[in-house]
Amino acid sequence: MDPRLSFVTLAVRDLDAARAFYVDGLGWSPEVDVPGEVLMIRVGQQVVLSLWAEAEFEAEVGPVRQGPGVAPLTLAHNVATPEEVDVVLATARAAGASEVVPAQERSWGGRTGYFADPEGFRWEVAWNPGPVGRLVLPT
Repeated sequence: MDPRLSFVTLAVRDLDAARAFYVDGLGWSPEVDVPGEVLMIRVGQQVVLSLWAEAEFEAEVGPVRQGPGVAPLTLAHNVATPEEVDVVLATARAAGASEVVPAQERSWGGRTGYFADPEGFRWEVAWNPGPVGRLVLPT
């Protein structure tokens, strides 16, 4: 099996709010948009973010775990310069995101900050000056 991630699928309680945030707020273009069911957005050359209405997700995958706290995952949007971290965080806030952690310098040499989408999923915005940071940027 090749090491590859093709889809990131998130179950969302309010698909309309997710659409308003990602499409209307951030300006991302849907590849698939089935109201009440699923919204799919290409987020990389070969990666799709799939936002499923929770009921549709559960019908295919099984019950969603509920409870307090944060989902045990983060999504990351890497940028080419430290200044872009602040720009992307401001864009996300303008689209309706909640700021979770403001941009800050990290001990490993990068700069990151976090925002939460309407469902509370955490997005890291990161500038990583190391080789792996350059590996994930578009060419």
